[in-house]
Amino acid sequence: MGIETKDKFDFSSGYSEVNGLKMYYEIHGQGKPFVLIHGGGSTIQSNFDKVIPLFAKNRMVIAVELQAHGRTNDRNADTTFEQDADDVAVLLQNLKIYKADFLGFSNGGTTTLQIAIRHPKMVNKIVLGSALSKRNGVPEWFWDFMKQAKLENMPEQLKEAYQQVANDINGLQIMHDRDAKRMVNFQDIPDELIKSIKVPALIIIGDKDIITPEHAIEMHRQIDNSELAIIPGGHGEYIGEITTIKPDFNERQLIVPMIEKFLNKSDY
Repeated sequence: MGIETKDKFDFSSGYSEVNGLKMYYEIHGQGKPFVLIHGGGSTIQSNFDKVIPLFAKNRMVIAVELQAHGRTNDRNADTTFEQDADDVAVLLQNLKIYKADFLGFSNGGTTTLQIAIRHPKMVNKIVLGSALSKRNGVPEWFWDFMKQAKLENMPEQLKEAYQQVANDINGLQIMHDRDAKRMVNFQDIPDELIKSIKVPALIIIGDKDIITPEHAIEMHRQIDNSELAIIPGGHGEYIGEITTIKPDFNERQLIVPMIEKFLNKSDY
């Protein structure tokens, strides 16, 4: 094939039968597989719209939508990070992708931890964006907020992003309630499981993130082959998450070059 122009990449999308779901995915670009896993209440676009074109210049980006999110249906069962991890693993097998790099943001970062724990042979490197592994990794007010979570308090940008792509008009409430219940019932990932992760990891948070710096540092110390970056800004601002976009946004503010440098390292 000829050389791609900078603003045009191979693109495909579809649904795959995954553990009772019709799971939506998109593939952008060519090269080494790089899987993007969104956070709670989000879609591919609301989390990754700004970074996908940049990553797709150099690699094959596989972006997914998890149970009850975006274009993927609900399976009439509570969501768990373990189940999400298993769903992603089956999707990749269906796509005949047997080893990949992963970037998970927020809840997607916790899912990425579970992929590294439960499916280590599928994982080359992981990027953990604002990932939570313990309840003490966020301020105490967060848990009170989640107990009282209501759909009307969900950021309008996330509601609109869902409604733009969803197949089920009633799905927004389901997605909200699944995510809220999962967080209310969140259990610490045991230390020995975190320490069992041997693949190279890049841990990223914002300095004004929901995730505390202390939590990111603890995870960095528990994962042997890990690097840690604390970036100025809020929850997901470093990847251009939709609720953080400011009028003067410029793609140079994104940390794509840092992630690319990490992914391109041949060894530790």
